[in-house]
Amino acid sequence: MNMKDNQLLNQAKEGFFKDLYQNIHLIIRLMGDSRVNFLLKALPVGALIYLVVPFDLMPINPLDDALVIWAGLALFLELCPDDVVAEHRRVLQGDVEGEETPRSIIDGDYKDIQ
Repeated sequence: MNMKDNQLLNQAKEGFFKDLYQNIHLIIRLMGDSRVNFLLKALPVGALIYLVVPFDLMPINPLDDALVIWAGLALFLELCPDDVVAEHRRVLQGDVEGEETPRSIIDGDYKDIQ
């Protein structure tokens, strides 16, 4: 392998892990969003439970665990409402225009009633 091939391989690895990291954060945000159906939230939970349960579909290798987790998470992202997923993706990518006002800030007027 020459230097250019190594650079391309490193960029591909970096892109893969960056996408994986963003998708994990996206799934965590979607799990906490009340606009996502409760039954859909069972997909990632079920995939993770499958990882720790001793029963395997194909007991000969660990690839079935990885496949079930990948399929459960990918299906969850596909079935979530597109507008909700897009909103969370914008926030994760730093587009603050799509982000709502933080819930800890309350804007309002007060009146002293003594």
